[in-house]
Amino acid sequence: MSSSETAHQVTVQPSGRNFEVLPGEAILAAGIRQGIGLPYGCKDGACGSCKCKKISGTVVHGTHQEKALSAAEEAAGYVLTCCGVPQSDVVLESRQVTEAGAFPIKKMPVRVNEMQKVSPDVIRLVLQLPANDNFQFHAGQYVEFLLRDGARRSYSMANAPHSRAGQPTATPPVGATMELHIRHMPGGKFTDHVFGAMKEKEILRVEGPYGSFFLREDSAKPMVLLASGTGFAPIKALIEHMQHLGLTRPATLYWGGRRPADLYLHDWVVQKCKEMPNLQYVPVVSDALLEDHWHGRTGFVHQAVLQDFPDLSGHQVYACGAPIVVESARRDYVAKAGLPEEEFYADSFTSEADKHGA
Repeated sequence: MSSSETAHQVTVQPSGRNFEVLPGEAILAAGIRQGIGLPYGCKDGACGSCKCKKISGTVVHGTHQEKALSAAEEAAGYVLTCCGVPQSDVVLESRQVTEAGAFPIKKMPVRVNEMQKVSPDVIRLVLQLPANDNFQFHAGQYVEFLLRDGARRSYSMANAPHSRAGQPTATPPVGATMELHIRHMPGGKFTDHVFGAMKEKEILRVEGPYGSFFLREDSAKPMVLLASGTGFAPIKALIEHMQHLGLTRPATLYWGGRRPADLYLHDWVVQKCKEMPNLQYVPVVSDALLEDHWHGRTGFVHQAVLQDFPDLSGHQVYACGAPIVVESARRDYVAKAGLPEEEFYADSFTSEADKHGA
C-alpha cells in the first residue's frame, strides 16, 4: 500500500496535540474534523494564514497561490495546511493551536432579522438563529453561507457571544442573533443578492464557527487592534468581548478606510472609548476628498501604527481586513518594530477574486 493510501499522524508542537489524517485528506480539514484549532483563513490556498513550519515528514501541496506559499518557503520547510496532504507522519510547529474541546461546527438555518445600510456599500445584517440554538463561538470567528450551487461565502461575526440575546421586536419569537457586516462586491454572486433582492425574513443556511482569530485572554500585554474596511467586524466583536469580561489591558484601535464613510460605525467606537478607559481609537483615511472635510490621520493604516508604536516587542497585534493590509502589517511589525511573530493574530478578508488570483 502506498503512502497516499495510508492514514498518517500529524503532531503539532509545542502543544503536543496529534490527530489522524485520512488518505488524500488535507491537514487542515482533518484538524477541523477532530476539533484541533489550527490557524487558517480562506481554506483555498490564497491567503497564507494557515502556513506552518514543518519539523519532520513529507507533505505534497495541492493548488495554491505563490503569495500564500512561495517556492522558497516550501523549500525551507513551510507548509499550507489547507492544501497540504501528508505522505508520511508529520510534525508541525504552530503556536496558535487551541486547547482541546473547540466549539463544534454546525450547519443551521438563519432568518434575516434586520438589514441596515451603514454606508453606501456596507449593510449591517442581523440574523436570527434557531430558537433551540446553542451555537457557540469565540468573538472574532466567522461563519460560511452555504449557497444553493454549493458555493460558500465567509463573514465574521461582528458581535460577541454574550450579546446574542436579541432585542425585543414586534415579531416574536426573539432568540439569539448574529451580526455581520457585508460589503457590496459588484458582480458578486452573494453580495449582489444582499444589496438587491434580499428581504427581511428570508431564510439562509450557515455553517460555523470557523477561524483561529480570537482574543488570547491569558495575556496581559497591551494590544493593537488593526482593521481596514469591513475587517472592523471581528474587531468590534473583540471590543465587545473585552468590555463584557471587564478587561483593562490597554488596547488601541486603528481603523482605516479610503474615505470617512468607510469608517461606518465611527460613532459606535467613539462611544465605546467613553465606556472603556483602556480603549483608544485612531481613525485613518487614505483618500479623503475636499468635500469630506477630513482633519484626522491620513495615509495607510498599518503605517500609522508604526508611527505611534516604533517598538511593538511587548505587544499583541490583532489585524483584520484586506490581504494587502494584513500581509504588510505582519511583515513590517515583525521586521521593523520587533513584534514577536507569534503575537500577530490575523484574519485576512479574502474575496473570490483574491482566491483565484484575479
